[in-house]
Amino acid sequence: MKISAAIITFNEERNIARVIESLRCCDEIVVVDSGSTDRTVELATKLGARVIETGWRGFAGQKNYASEQCENDWVLSLDADEALSEALEGEIWQIKKNGPDVDAYTMPRMAQYLGRWILHSGWYPDRKVRLYDRRLSKWVGNFVHESVFVEGNIGHLDASILHFTCSSLSEHLKTMDRYTTLAAEQLVDQKTHVGWIQLALEPPWTFFRTYVMQRGFLDGMEGLAIAHMAALYTFLKYAKAKNMNPRR
Repeated sequence: MKISAAIITFNEERNIARVIESLRCCDEIVVVDSGSTDRTVELATKLGARVIETGWRGFAGQKNYASEQCENDWVLSLDADEALSEALEGEIWQIKKNGPDVDAYTMPRMAQYLGRWILHSGWYPDRKVRLYDRRLSKWVGNFVHESVFVEGNIGHLDASILHFTCSSLSEHLKTMDRYTTLAAEQLVDQKTHVGWIQLALEPPWTFFRTYVMQRGFLDGMEGLAIAHMAALYTFLKYAKAKNMNPRR
């Protein structure tokens, strides 16, 4: 069994070395870059990746394109700010040795936020399909929250992808501005009605669910920040959608 790693990038010089160096279990590494202006392409090339530069197709479209460029049918897809844990790498080596018994595998994803590993707040285990047979799988989702749709059987690995998220609140706010715009565009595209009840009630409900029901309080100050940011994300998503289409 041979596995190709697929990574999409845009200005990821801070992260690209870490993710590539974690992929020792892969037989090739394909980086699809959408116009980076930093050293992403240079660093990826030096680390042995095959870099393809192309225009942006949206998250799902870009990841499907990356899968299509791989030499092998089994693809391990990671984001640039992720990496395999040593334990997960070991599990993948075992699959390569014994052969796959399903058509795709999920794995938990553990996020580091403001320097702390988050184990609650709705952020963990956050299972994702990331290792898959591309002949039976494709990425779906036109705007945000893209995922792999598998026409076959799915297995589950135990060890985690490591997700290195925001290292500062300023970085989180900047990222949130971009993603809430995409989420609002999705709501408009789906012709979803946005009313004042959603704007007024869903943000505090999101805070309560994240901090209390999903035990964000066990993640310390970082958990409190996550709950507040989740509430703000919810408000901005609906407010932007209403501003884009005030009649709905």
